[in-house]
Amino acid sequence: MSWTIYSKNACPFCVKAKEFLKIKGIEFTEKNIEEDAMLKEELLKAVPGARTVPQIFHGDTLVGGFDKLEAYFLSQAL
Repeated sequence: MSWTIYSKNACPFCVKAKEFLKIKGIEFTEKNIEEDAMLKEELLKAVPGARTVPQIFHGDTLVGGFDKLEAYFLSQAL
């Protein structure tokens, strides 16, 4: 299953999320909503009312932000 991170420039939690997945050896697609307005619309369709980034998806499943990403991996390890 693929991983997708919706991000913004200079977002510290976006950087943490990308580094976390890199350390885990997981490839992901980054979609920077500041660099492409269509991506922001895409994000808001997927997560209505999203106010923060990162918004992280595993396949079609919304994981959430960085804290939720860590929790997701902890729950998978159990």
